[in-house]
Amino acid sequence: MSYLKTSSTGPLELTTAGRISGASDVVSRRSALAVVKNLLQLTKPSIMLLVLITGAGALVLEGSMMSKPFQFLVFMIGLYLTGGAANALNQYFEREIDGKMKRTRQRRPLPTGKISAREALFFTLAIGASGVLILGLFFNWLTAVLSLATILFYSLFYTLWLKPHTAQNIVIGGIAGAMAPVGAWTAATGSLAVSPWILFLIIFLWTPPHFWALALCFKDDYRAAGLPMLPLKAGDRETVRQILIYSLLLAAASFLPLFYGAGPLYLGTAAVVNFIFIYRGLQAWRTLHHKEYWTVFKFSLIHLFALFVALIADKYI
Repeated sequence: MSYLKTSSTGPLELTTAGRISGASDVVSRRSALAVVKNLLQLTKPSIMLLVLITGAGALVLEGSMMSKPFQFLVFMIGLYLTGGAANALNQYFEREIDGKMKRTRQRRPLPTGKISAREALFFTLAIGASGVLILGLFFNWLTAVLSLATILFYSLFYTLWLKPHTAQNIVIGGIAGAMAPVGAWTAATGSLAVSPWILFLIIFLWTPPHFWALALCFKDDYRAAGLPMLPLKAGDRETVRQILIYSLLLAAASFLPLFYGAGPLYLGTAAVVNFIFIYRGLQAWRTLHHKEYWTVFKFSLIHLFALFVALIADKYI
């Protein structure tokens, strides 16, 4: 009997324990991965991809950091951490608003309860402080101060005051989203110049048509959240008219880099994407249809991405 117990029960107990231990490890790894994924979502990775491209465009245009790949990488990390912190703090403050909007309540980690507000705040402060310190210690404190000011402007002034109080929130708030080229330039040179402000102007003028097209698609969400977006205050036709005005200004501004080092590839790309963007805006004006609003929004992403990729590629081709 003793042998039977040893041969059947003993190994069974070991196997069961091993399985339980293995299952626990898998669950633990999955939980850790889920937490990391949800924290990363706070930084809005898709938006940060555009931010990184615009920062890289300024570095390539300036040129001195292209022979220093380590510094280039470190700046990109600092830029992601500071920009991601601004986005994360925005989501922290807007967690109740996000819970009222169909577009965000099932997609963002705070309204879904996948992470707690305390975890989000701790993560945000940690990556924000890390990013500012990286930019200050590896580059210069002008870049660090500009990055800190951008975080505070976007997360406090834009999120807590502009967005709930004025239909021009996107226009003024666009200052924060357009600062990456300026920070990149100061990181490389320690000073300011005209060139990065031209790139800033392009992003600044791109921001209103991009976000107003999105606001036209999700008017009911913004109404439910009580946010005074332009389509709710001025109507669809006036919003599309403003989109067209900014698209024309954007087209004019996008040719300015030709005077500061951009070449023929950039020229061709700017001509094509601006023509399509204005054409899509005119179609939205003609139809006032949700499908056209969504097309304008989607193409706006391609527009900015294509401009800065062409700016970068021009330097190597």
